[in-house]
Amino acid sequence: MKNSIFLIVMLLASNGLFADDKKIRKASLTEATVYTNGVQLRSKVYYTATTGINEIVIEGVSGNIDPKTIQVSATGKVVILDSKYSLFYPKLTQQETVGEVKKVRLQILKLKDSILYLSYDLNDIQDEINVYNQAKNILKNNGVMKSQGKVNDSIMLLKEALELYTQKMIQLNKKLSELRKVKNKKQEVDKKMNERLNRLKNHLSSIGNQNTNNQPIPRITVTLSANASTSGNISFSYLASGAGWSPLYDIRSESSQGKIFMNYKAEVYQNTGLDWKKIKLNISTNNPYANKTKPELNPWYLSYIQHKKEYNNAKIQKSNKDVYNLNSSPAEAAYNRGFYMDDMEDEEPALSANQFTNVVQQLISAEFKIDLPYNIASNGQKHMVLVQNSELQTNFKYYSVPKMDQNVYLVAQMLKVDELQLIPSKANIFFDGSYIGETYIDPTNMNDTLHLSLGKDPNIQIKRRLLSSKCKEKVIGDKVEKLLAYTIEVKNLKSSSIELVIQDQIPITTNTDIEIDKINIGKAKRIERSGMIEWDIKLKPKESKTFDFDFRIKYDKSKRINI
Repeated sequence: MKNSIFLIVMLLASNGLFADDKKIRKASLTEATVYTNGVQLRSKVYYTATTGINEIVIEGVSGNIDPKTIQVSATGKVVILDSKYSLFYPKLTQQETVGEVKKVRLQILKLKDSILYLSYDLNDIQDEINVYNQAKNILKNNGVMKSQGKVNDSIMLLKEALELYTQKMIQLNKKLSELRKVKNKKQEVDKKMNERLNRLKNHLSSIGNQNTNNQPIPRITVTLSANASTSGNISFSYLASGAGWSPLYDIRSESSQGKIFMNYKAEVYQNTGLDWKKIKLNISTNNPYANKTKPELNPWYLSYIQHKKEYNNAKIQKSNKDVYNLNSSPAEAAYNRGFYMDDMEDEEPALSANQFTNVVQQLISAEFKIDLPYNIASNGQKHMVLVQNSELQTNFKYYSVPKMDQNVYLVAQMLKVDELQLIPSKANIFFDGSYIGETYIDPTNMNDTLHLSLGKDPNIQIKRRLLSSKCKEKVIGDKVEKLLAYTIEVKNLKSSSIELVIQDQIPITTNTDIEIDKINIGKAKRIERSGMIEWDIKLKPKESKTFDFDFRIKYDKSKRINI
């Protein structure tokens, strides 16, 4: 008896040693790194393993997973042999199938009855429409209306006939319009009922071949090898689509402090099929779907452009002689053109999310790690996340272009903006707590300095005038000489000194028949290639200054120029 018991125990042990052990576990999502397009999800699951080969089946995986990106690690004395992704299609049990069939058949029966009664209503409406149409025809074909009989002999009879015809036709048309509206609505209901009926019939025929909600269950199966019973945690990550973020900036200026602050925010959305509950959230400027392969340049052959007839002749010549014409480049190279790059006072302010953010500088991107738990449902809605709040090193300066606009604008020159790892997006501008508009920040088209116009300052007056007394025009030979002179007057009404840049221009030309000379701009700086002139001045409180400039233009007297 003892030998028998010992034999049974050894048999069971040997079966446990060599048989595969499948265990289904539900993973917990712990971290999400959101890219501009896509997200990397990290999850963890607890496992137990027996001696031998164990298959741990993990659920709680996004259906948008990219299986190629699965990475698995584990704790415990095990060896990871394999990991694979699959979709599991659960089937209804026999009892569930019978109950579902009864439920669907009852719905079909009720729906058929509703469709039948609706058809009776549609027939009744159509009968009424037919009757009213016949009444209209009778009225139209009446002899009186066709000028038959003695109605033309009496004005009174004609007037009464027209009034009756008008009144009845209006009534009939109104009634027909109401009936058609009712008919159209009922036909739309009938259409939807029949569509619903077809779906129910299709569902009835497919019961038993699919799960109740028609959704497969994503799974990751991890195969472990253990020399002894053990337990631990499996951590895995993968890339999934259906999530991303877009930047939004708030630029806030406080005139009392003379400082500019930038709030770097991320509008995060996700529709991965998993609700993110109390996870660690990271925001990355990387796009894992973008091309990472360096382009290669192919030989760029130059040749004369062939017309279609000549090109076809060249092809015929090649096919006949099986050789290329050595006077031109190979036909395959004809299309190879290479590549080109196109606040409240006395109160402690509340903490904000940016105070829990660490910036991790990577080789080609930046990642913002936010040390706060986040809940984001899988519904595609955008959630605002404050990534960073930075005080920008800023210089304030006034600018004016009086030729275009006789106002003075306060401009903030924000330095070292390239260190913030910005990506192109719009920015809301707030000045002293008031919203004044928005701008667009594109770091790819600027240096390390961002120029931001904060609006007009009414306490600085500027005026540009044409000095008619100095303007002269005379004809010498076949040329017209025109002297133009302007003056710019500026006054600082503020109680503090300011720095002001005034911009204007001298015309330029590429036409050799037009000459521009005798340019007098005083102490202004001039950019030759653009013709821009610029005065960079300082004005004390209540101080005024005047700047004059003039130039001469020579051109053909038989032509006109755009002055």
